[in-house]
Amino acid sequence: MRALLGSALVLLLGASAPATAASLRDIQHVVIFMQENRSWNHYFGTMAGVRGFNDPNVQVNADGRPVWNQTVTPSMSSATDTLLPWYLGYKDTSDALAAIQCMNAGSNGYTANQAALNDGLNNMWARNNTPWSWGYLKRSDIPIHFAIAEGWTAGDMYQESQITATNPNRVTLVSGSINVPGSPQTPDQGGPYIDNNETPGCENNNVNCYPLKWKTIYEIYQAAGVSWQVYQDTNNFDDNPLAWFEQYQNASDDSPIAQRGLAYLGLDAFYAAAANGSLPEISFIVGPAELSEHPPYMPKDGAWLQKKVVDAVTKSPKYDSTVLMMSYDETGGWGDHVTPFHSPQGTPGEWMEDPYGYFGQIFTGPGFRVPFYIVSPWTRGGRVFTERADHNSQILFLEEWLEARGYEDVRTPEMVPWRREHMSSLVNALDFSRTDTSLPDIPDAEAPLMSGGKYIGTATCEATYPVQRPLVPYEEQQSETLHVEQGFKEVIGDLTEGRFLVFEADGHALTNAGGRGTSKITQSKAQADHSDKHQRWVIHYTADEESGIFHVSSALDGRWIGKKGALVSQQAQAANIKITFLGNGKGYKVAYTDGFALVGGKREYRIWSVTYL
Repeated sequence: MRALLGSALVLLLGASAPATAASLRDIQHVVIFMQENRSWNHYFGTMAGVRGFNDPNVQVNADGRPVWNQTVTPSMSSATDTLLPWYLGYKDTSDALAAIQCMNAGSNGYTANQAALNDGLNNMWARNNTPWSWGYLKRSDIPIHFAIAEGWTAGDMYQESQITATNPNRVTLVSGSINVPGSPQTPDQGGPYIDNNETPGCENNNVNCYPLKWKTIYEIYQAAGVSWQVYQDTNNFDDNPLAWFEQYQNASDDSPIAQRGLAYLGLDAFYAAAANGSLPEISFIVGPAELSEHPPYMPKDGAWLQKKVVDAVTKSPKYDSTVLMMSYDETGGWGDHVTPFHSPQGTPGEWMEDPYGYFGQIFTGPGFRVPFYIVSPWTRGGRVFTERADHNSQILFLEEWLEARGYEDVRTPEMVPWRREHMSSLVNALDFSRTDTSLPDIPDAEAPLMSGGKYIGTATCEATYPVQRPLVPYEEQQSETLHVEQGFKEVIGDLTEGRFLVFEADGHALTNAGGRGTSKITQSKAQADHSDKHQRWVIHYTADEESGIFHVSSALDGRWIGKKGALVSQQAQAANIKITFLGNGKGYKVAYTDGFALVGGKREYRIWSVTYL
């Protein structure tokens, strides 16, 4: 009777019936699209509601300086000894804003990035890479990137897989390893692959042995009967990692792995397949060099390609069963303030002795954060996904999804075990309690300049603006260097540090009323824009940062939540609070570790990440 009444009400009100809750097995198509060489801070450090330049948990080193302050030597400038993040378009002229589109920052290589990391201090981007590495863009420079990331769900703790250049990161995307000692592979299968070597043989120190010989995920999927296809043009910037594996190099032209993994079908074939609903289960897009966003190739040209891909997916008759994952392979010499989450020293397949003799024992990854967002009917709505992830996470997602669809033997044995155990599968980024195929407004994209069938936008930019790099503002650093937009995003996924959070339930929010005599947390009416500072909190890791157990402090006055709802002045008095993501629209359970509610009996909350000054 209840079901009949509900249907009648829907008809009477003229509304559409709510969609039945979906699940992983309802996804029919996954599209993997990886761009080149940009860091999270460089693109999205200013974005509201994410872990960016408003990070309340920013790392402070032993010298008392947060990692915002990058070391500057006297040879670089006599005006300062540190450099704050700075807006590359600070001169605010049309020529300056146009020129930074085609500028380089620094090196994306292994040595420069390990040197910038500086044994975890993460304070040598300006000195050991370049001062431009610490520069960033704003929404006005990359409006389409912002619109896509905010129209759906962005992952602000998605890390490059390896602290180095393109090839090792893309190899990880398709195989789960670069064969660091202790990996599932044997030494004669190639690697440890820590640079872009494509010359047969090994370097003198027995690294970067090429070609690679272990199995990729696509061979596993092929054997399991999964349909897949690489879509690429002949101008693919050598960005198809399958071409670096011996078994693909030796495959006959009519073999399935050659036809699906190495053929040059062109991106037009992808657009056509999306339009007629005939995409394979897995599509892997490799774009042309000039649209890759690899400096000096321009973000605005890459934006045009991204919008083409997004439009193809969202206008497809199969959009209601498609997930598009958009990522970047590595940082490209652009810095990020979050010191990489990584394994304990000595973890097999993760740590090795620096073969060049500079750094001693190093972890090869995961590395610095890169932009990442998921376009689908289950990620719509401007959310931020907060789980620790890297390129292995896309493999983990594919495995869970394929198993949900009934496939067997799709889990790769080649992935380094620590990554399988500690990286997100990305499944929590999708809310299957609601299927939303509405589309956000995405600005029109300016088509890249072409001549004779070739893209010439970057070449034209470089010719028009011979000096692309702006002067480094050593003498003009102001608070505006840490520019952030104001606003909020709903949080989804297991929580990590780095954001101001608002906890809301039944129209009320967890509150520190402030003022003398206020000794306990309370509840007060939630604000539509989640902007009340009395309701703003910061989480802090306890001994195990993966446990989901946090200490919680108030953004209003720095006091901590103690036992029985008390507000206490010292972290030593803070209570352990367990925050558990419930998934699929259910929000979070927030309670003391003994199960008691923080206040008012409420244990289930929606959480918002907010950025307000």
